[in-house]
Amino acid sequence: MDLGLTGKTALVTGASRGIGLAIAETLAAEGVRVVGAARTITPELEKAAAATVSADLSTREGAERIVAEAVNAVGGIDLLVNNVGGGDADRMAVGGFLDVPVEQWATVFDLNLFSAVWTTKAALPGIVERRGAIVNVSSVNKHLPAIGPVGYSEAKAALTSFSKRLSEELAPQGVRVNTVSPGVIGSSLWRDEERFGGKMAEAFGVSHRDLLDALPGQIGIASGRIGEPEEVADLVAFLLSDRAANIHGADHVIDGGTLKVA
Repeated sequence: MDLGLTGKTALVTGASRGIGLAIAETLAAEGVRVVGAARTITPELEKAAAATVSADLSTREGAERIVAEAVNAVGGIDLLVNNVGGGDADRMAVGGFLDVPVEQWATVFDLNLFSAVWTTKAALPGIVERRGAIVNVSSVNKHLPAIGPVGYSEAKAALTSFSKRLSEELAPQGVRVNTVSPGVIGSSLWRDEERFGGKMAEAFGVSHRDLLDALPGQIGIASGRIGEPEEVADLVAFLLSDRAANIHGADHVIDGGTLKVA
């Protein structure tokens, strides 16, 4: 299927690895000139992207700067993917509400919600002019608030609500805003022992390998496996294309059947 994206430009945040890198690579393969933004620029991102920008996207200054540099690099932004999220495992306490310092709420919300707010606000005038599209990468955790670090599910719920608000406002102007909500995806977030997956294994007192092997059964993934970054990227690319011209304000879950209620 030709998605008709050749010649478009895109800004993808959190693009150095995992889902973000897969999105950048998929869009580039479709003929999109991608600007990949991340705190650390990887060789894989440099290979896929037309330009890269290094910035701390949990800050307003960083979010605004990546937009300005992206516009300078490719002449304007047609497509925006707010993918950055998660957080540094070594800075994130795992435990109950009373176990977690209140400062974690601000840290998690800055990266998982406000980075998208700041980036979108800076990029939106150009996207409206070009009648472009936005995809925000949320999470099924917004429906499962007891799973994951305190604050993360809440931030993703707010991101999904923000996306719906934007869609209602921008659809009459020809701009589409949608959300993609992955379940557990086999990116470095889970597969790297030094990141969240490893920290969860440590918290449960099991090996990292055993945690990953048991995860589909424990959380009820109907397909019996965790997803892959490339599968999320394909969905994002479709939603950014004119093939999805009348899809507005929708939340697209890709979780292997984890959620049991539609």
